Amino acid sequence: MKIGLLGGTFNPVHYGHLHIAEEVFTCCGLDQVWFVPTCQPPHKRLVDEVSFQHRSAMVAAALADDPRFMVCDIEGRRGGTSYSVETLEQLHHEYPQHQFFFIMGLDSFQEIGSWKDYPRLFELAHLVVTARPGFSGSLQALLPVAIADRFCYDAESKNLLQTGGFSVFSVTHTCRDISSTDIRRKLMAGEDVSSLIPDAVSDYIRQHKLYQNSKDPVR
Repeated sequence: MKIGLLGGTFNPVHYGHLHIAEEVFTCCGLDQVWFVPTCQPPHKRLVDEVSFQHRSAMVAAALADDPRFMVCDIEGRRGGTSYSVETLEQLHHEYPQHQFFFIMGLDSFQEIGSWKDYPRLFELAHLVVTARPGFSGSLQALLPVAIADRFCYDAESKNLLQTGGFSVFSVTHTCRDISSTDIRRKLMAGEDVSSLIPDAVSDYIRQHKLYQNSKDPVR
């Protein structure tokens, strides 16, 4: 099966995450997209210290009615700092029958040279880089110099092809301007977030009293 992997803190998961998953699912002809909540992100502090269990449960609630998507708890089971290369290696071990497509935003791709063992990522999965409409730059120009010569640009598909290995695909997605930071702020102020997160996620947040500094209910 062709499996997309969408990682993140999902603090909380929102419609923007779901929208990206839907567009990559369609554009890349995937069989499923697995949402992979981070246990402890390596590049930033986890805001509000919401546990992996809560964040994973919110993702599961958001995906419950869509068979195209599922939550993968691999980084929670491993614990500690969540490095993508270790996650991909473990997934290959547990699911050798699957082909993986690692989904990341353009901002993350620009910083991939700072990731742990980043050349190994290109040996373990296709990379799917999502960019907003209007991006006219070259993904090849953004590759770290150490690995840039492994790839060639295919004008027909507009993707980077790697001889004998995995490739880099570009997916232009129609952006929904939603921020987890903004959602947390609204929740703490008791503001309405019904247009930003699924009802099931709102229900979970309310039930477990997450992100709330006021007595106003989550609507």
